[in-house]
Amino acid sequence: MFFSLTACSMGTSTDSASSSGSGSGATSGEDLLNPANFKSDKDKTEWTIAVVTKDNTAAWFKRMEVGVNEAGEKLSVNVIQKGPANADAASQVQVIDDLIAQGVDALAVVPIDPGAIESSLENALSQGIAVVTHEASNQENTLFDIEAFTSEAFGASLMDALAGEMGEKGKYAMMVGYTTSTTHMEYANAQKAHQEKTYADMELINDGQVPSAESEESVDIAYERAKEILKANPDLSGFTGVASPDSPGIAKAVEELGLQDKVNIVGVGTPNEFETFVKAGTINKLLLWDPANAGYAMVSAAVKILSGEEITEGTDLGVEGYEKVRIIEGTNKTVIGDAALEISEENIDDYDF
Repeated sequence: MFFSLTACSMGTSTDSASSSGSGSGATSGEDLLNPANFKSDKDKTEWTIAVVTKDNTAAWFKRMEVGVNEAGEKLSVNVIQKGPANADAASQVQVIDDLIAQGVDALAVVPIDPGAIESSLENALSQGIAVVTHEASNQENTLFDIEAFTSEAFGASLMDALAGEMGEKGKYAMMVGYTTSTTHMEYANAQKAHQEKTYADMELINDGQVPSAESEESVDIAYERAKEILKANPDLSGFTGVASPDSPGIAKAVEELGLQDKVNIVGVGTPNEFETFVKAGTINKLLLWDPANAGYAMVSAAVKILSGEEITEGTDLGVEGYEKVRIIEGTNKTVIGDAALEISEENIDDYDF
């Protein structure tokens, strides 16, 4: 079963959530981050797993909801997906706090700013609510962070793709959604590190400052800031964007300035949303993971925790790209899949999302 909510209020579905989480409610120290303490004593049909996105109106997270709902149906648990109407960290905190107050059994969060939600997630854990995250390898108050791949590998792949389009030489710029986004900055820094190691004839503008600009998760802001960069750097020949609004904003600026044959763009986003730009050749390549599969993997991980099952090296989360995960111990336990996709004009019609 599943509930699908996109606004910031829970509506009538709050009745399905109990007044407190499923787990034992460990309150301090290592016990707070021990998944074994969150095994539920409730019947599985009574669980509610809440997925919290950065922006529930964005195409990326609408696609994620497809996987969340599929997981709810296949795993026979109640799921809901919520998020702010725009990528605002304070609004996301409020969404999380509301769900905690409503007593969901598990939270699966894609943070805008991991630091901004630490207190809320710690509160959830202390009340026995299981917590998993995505795109937050430095999140402290989470039992597991679920990732499609390592940030280092993805950043290197972005740079390899851009270098291939640029002939491995020339100046480039990079855009992120927010500098507070852990994965965005990891991808950006990995791009630069790989470029410096592998492509000596390429140069990041602004004396190598990472990033060149923030889009604030807005296509309009991405467009304005890309246009400023393109005008200030007439010799620019490459641009990457790691948030889904980045590349369409960059592409609009490139087209408006008539630079399609000069500036190469490699970005992250959904094929259907970017199809026009890719087929026109304005965006050269998309590198991504399927957010539906990431949503499924988060719900699957939460179900395993509530069921008292261990998540270890080689665990199968039941969805493509996450059939045999790796575990990396760092700030948290990061669960690594093998879920990268590369899309170009040649294969974009093979994907419908």
